[in-house]
Amino acid sequence: MVLALPEDMLDAVATVSDARPYRAVQGAPSTHDLERLHDLLDASDRPFVVAGGSGWDADACADLQAFASAQALPVGCAFRFQDLFDNRDPHYAGDVGIGIDPALAARIRASDLVIVLGARLGEMTTSGYTLLAAPVPEQPLIHACPDPEEHGRVYQATLSIAAGMRETARALRSLTVRLGDASLSRRAAEVATAREDYARWQREPDVFAERPDAINLWRVVRRLEERLPADFLLANGAGNFATWGHRFHRYPGFRTQLAPSSGAMGYGVPAGIAAKLLEPGRAVVVLAGDGDFLMTGQELATAVQERAGVLFIVVDNGLYGTIRMHQERTFPGRISGTTLTNPDFAALAASYGAWGANVAANEGFGPALDGALAFIAAERRPALIALKADPRIITPSMLLAD
Repeated sequence: MVLALPEDMLDAVATVSDARPYRAVQGAPSTHDLERLHDLLDASDRPFVVAGGSGWDADACADLQAFASAQALPVGCAFRFQDLFDNRDPHYAGDVGIGIDPALAARIRASDLVIVLGARLGEMTTSGYTLLAAPVPEQPLIHACPDPEEHGRVYQATLSIAAGMRETARALRSLTVRLGDASLSRRAAEVATAREDYARWQREPDVFAERPDAINLWRVVRRLEERLPADFLLANGAGNFATWGHRFHRYPGFRTQLAPSSGAMGYGVPAGIAAKLLEPGRAVVVLAGDGDFLMTGQELATAVQERAGVLFIVVDNGLYGTIRMHQERTFPGRISGTTLTNPDFAALAASYGAWGANVAANEGFGPALDGALAFIAAERRPALIALKADPRIITPSMLLAD
């Protein structure tokens, strides 16, 4: 069926005096569900919580954090939902997505209770359906998700709760702590060990020891955290370059991450501009690959026109890196269509009326960042720093062949 509307209807405004604003209706956990969840939680020594999906707000994230603290629970965030839990909190154990820390994956497999809040149990969250046995996991699984059709789609949970995340997190926060000191101490030890694993996973990767002259993207992420307000928003598109933000940036809480869970290239540029227009007082950084940026980079014109002072960091390695990685892994020696002929990104930015710099050495990033931030503060226009990255450093743990 095709529904055609006259053009004048598309921008017509109607006044309806008795209309109420739309309010989403969400289910809440039942008393029976909460009691069952409480029993399963009390019976576990090594529980693990995975948070993800939509329907969260700042209050729900605070409720989750309070629940984890009271019950001594390690928490991981699903793929590109890392801002649902303060990564600086001692209960945060890492991201449960692409390139998961092997120690974290082993921890989830060895847990005696997995509580999944909001996330779909799809390929990304389960590492290709390997973190949990399907269709019935080896350990008890509690899955709270607002979409009834998601429950049982792949995994048959011990307890399925069709409820919104605000309602679920509020109910979890209200649960009393029924464990004794010894049980809580055992859980706290697990939390501490998980946090130690996370800290180890955050260290500077060894690839730069092998390529000491390469642009060090780990240091770039750390420098951004040092120079920008703690609540700066990081947006990105899709590609291997995004690993540097996902793995090494410590997202401080709700609405500090904008990233496509669908894997859409080009997402970061318009998302970052929109975020800056919505919250002009926030610092906004877009981390983009070169091929990723070229898909929507013309939106620099919008950022200049609307005086959206976004900082763009373009990782310029001359490749569609993710595709090249798969080509070399699966079909070595058969490279096709993944080499890029890039523009001078600094000149491109200047042509739009933005500030631009190309950085080819590590010592150049600090001054370039200072110049970009000064320009944004004074002119309320975007700035772009292009990093001439080593194409061989394709991930924090993988080098392409020379």
